[in-house]
Amino acid sequence: MTSKPSKYSQAAATQDKAFRINMDDRFYGSFAEIGAGQETANWFFRSTGAAGTVAKTISAYDMTVSDTLYGPVSRYVSEERLHQMLDYEYRQLVDRLGAKRGKDTCFFAYANTCKCKAYRDSGDWTAWIGVRFQLKPGAEPSDFVMHVRLTVPDHDVQMRMLGILGVNLLHALFYSRENMDQFVQGISDNLDRAFYEIDFMRFSGNGFAMFDNRILALQLVRSGLAESTLLCPDGTVAQPADMLYKRPIVLMRGSFMPICNIHMEMMESVHKKFLDVLPEEQRARVVDICEISLSNLLRGEDVDLVAFLDRADALAALGKTVMVTNITHFHRLSTMLKQYTREPVAIALSIGLLNELFQDKWADIPGGILASMGHIVVNNTKFYVTPWVNRETGEFVTAGSYHPPRKYRHLYRHLQDDGDIIEVPYFNQKLLFKTPRDIVQMICEGNEEWKEYVPEAAHRMAEHLKETAEDA
Repeated sequence: MTSKPSKYSQAAATQDKAFRINMDDRFYGSFAEIGAGQETANWFFRSTGAAGTVAKTISAYDMTVSDTLYGPVSRYVSEERLHQMLDYEYRQLVDRLGAKRGKDTCFFAYANTCKCKAYRDSGDWTAWIGVRFQLKPGAEPSDFVMHVRLTVPDHDVQMRMLGILGVNLLHALFYSRENMDQFVQGISDNLDRAFYEIDFMRFSGNGFAMFDNRILALQLVRSGLAESTLLCPDGTVAQPADMLYKRPIVLMRGSFMPICNIHMEMMESVHKKFLDVLPEEQRARVVDICEISLSNLLRGEDVDLVAFLDRADALAALGKTVMVTNITHFHRLSTMLKQYTREPVAIALSIGLLNELFQDKWADIPGGILASMGHIVVNNTKFYVTPWVNRETGEFVTAGSYHPPRKYRHLYRHLQDDGDIIEVPYFNQKLLFKTPRDIVQMICEGNEEWKEYVPEAAHRMAEHLKETAEDA
């Protein structure tokens, strides 16, 4: 088990990073920090040679002063404000110093806008952090932006963490950006993971036109820095709180290997049923999410990035938002979603997955299945259950005819009576006779019948699945 970094080791390691940057005459920039203090700039001042790195530092706490510098904004802790800060600070730096030292210097502007714990403040505590930087002297700028959730209710700890994060970020950008594993791990160096979460990162600008930020988002989850990440239908990565704010959600979890017509028809059936309980003004705001747990992406200990991107591309072509998580239990999934929205959540389940919920394997949760179900339903989350066919008997099983294990029958009946388990009508019954595993077998055997069960947008993904099986 990894030990938590001590304050002494944090300080020594962070100061070493700041010193390395101070001694590197290629990098020179400004620091604008709002909401905590000049915590990042302070590390460079505490280290020898700050004049080699720091052109300027600023904190603008007064809203009028801040607006005068950067322009008006509706939310001060937002990506919009962060970009205003980067625009202003970088432009001013290059305008004033470009002629004097632009031939030999990679200019950068570091900015953050934060909401830290204040007196009698119960949260949420967040920070938008970004850097506009040059890959080489005279180059057009590139941007890196990330969003951080601060989870420890201690103002001093939050400030210290933000300072270390800032130094880590600059060090990783300057020395580790060619290796995404090292880059992400470098940002988290010498910090206690229990105190924060980084739920969004994005590169853009010069040199990153072909960079796929979905791989970076996946690395966030793999490294344990985030519980989840969101991939939009347009191929971009989203910050969950921004995208899901005040939006009802239909969520289906699965491996989606391959994506099948039955998945899409299940979601469509659940979506239609879900609309019945929503007010008119909320119906157009529903977001459909296909959630894939990290364990369903692993091939051994590694992720097949081509297969991951094929899956993401196919689901995007079908208009679905993809969520990648490192969450196993449904109650944790429900709790995570409620960090971002207070609106109703519909979890789409087949009878097979419903049966998984009523098994003793969840006994490792404190309070067992009762506590697990309690966490889920208290969060305004309902199970929308689609039918299943017993291929041996031909019997169709619905949420109404399903029989859970004997000791859970009263619990199941209570959830039904309370409206927490909702029966979804039948859809295309033919699709129920082929499981995703059957379809994979057909693909690998070259049986063209698989195309009847897989949407056209996912055919490329299915062909890659066949190629992978042949290589193995």
